[in-house]
Amino acid sequence: MVLPAALPSPLVTLTDPELAGAGIELRLKRDDLIAPGGISGNKWRKLVPNLRAALAEGHTRLLTFGGAWSHHIHAVAAAAAACGLTSVGVIRGDELADAPRNWSLAEAERNGMELAFVDRRAYRETLAHLDDPATRGRIERRWGRCYVLPEGGSNALAARGTAGLVEELPGLGPRDLVCCPVGTGGTLAGIAAALPAGARAWGVAVLKGAAGYLEDEVARLHRSGWARTFPNWHISHTHHGGGYARLPAALTAFASAFEERHGLAIEPRYVAKMLHCVYDTAPALPRGTRVTAVITGPPHAPATDREGAGPGPAPGRAGAPGPSR
Repeated sequence: MVLPAALPSPLVTLTDPELAGAGIELRLKRDDLIAPGGISGNKWRKLVPNLRAALAEGHTRLLTFGGAWSHHIHAVAAAAAACGLTSVGVIRGDELADAPRNWSLAEAERNGMELAFVDRRAYRETLAHLDDPATRGRIERRWGRCYVLPEGGSNALAARGTAGLVEELPGLGPRDLVCCPVGTGGTLAGIAAALPAGARAWGVAVLKGAAGYLEDEVARLHRSGWARTFPNWHISHTHHGGGYARLPAALTAFASAFEERHGLAIEPRYVAKMLHCVYDTAPALPRGTRVTAVITGPPHAPATDREGAGPGPAPGRAGAPGPSR
């Protein structure tokens, strides 16, 4: 195995009077427990197929993209180090180059990743044309031969990697919703493609202003990975909290209350937004619905290093994908 993992990840039924009163059963798919070292959850499922491909093709360097708070960036750095590869992280925002490193970027550098800070316009242009030969040529001239991962690592291989999660959910049927946070669409795309007839996938967007864009990304991943589209999924755009890096008071209060009730700290930028949406939406769901919420990663950041405490302004969409998960 390229990266060790404890699979299948635990599937835990959560007892909660609020949801029980609405007739909703909630299970947590604890993908945050897959592996230690920052390569857990959907990051592990998305990276492993790409790492296998990179090694099979003889690559010695990974290159990828993300914002200052990207979980994907430090996961790629850790994965590359574990596999004996070098890595480059192209970071959105050249104004961050001389700023103090937050926990995510500092961890990436500790794992040997070279960070390259680029202005936001050039970052958007590069991602928009990432598959063009001219863009790949510029990347190779600057950093040498690289295995290139898109922002968030969401390509066809990654989506197929996340599809394996569904095999760990026996007995899915018409009453089931499998829910995950959505940053770049790869996890939702894989889940939806693998579901049996009747079950549905439910994504919760963590990005403000992404309605239409994220749906297009999921459909694109389905076409590239399965040569077809799937009708069994939808994305809620109501619980982004004001944007990818935004942690409003209502969200932090929900996360704190959830931890107090269930003894489980939850990652704030993705997992808390997803669960907040599940709880708010529960009264509108048909009684008897079973929701399986995918805990895509551990809390990570220490309480003293949340958004707003690190380099520069919190990232937003501004015409381009913001999160990198």
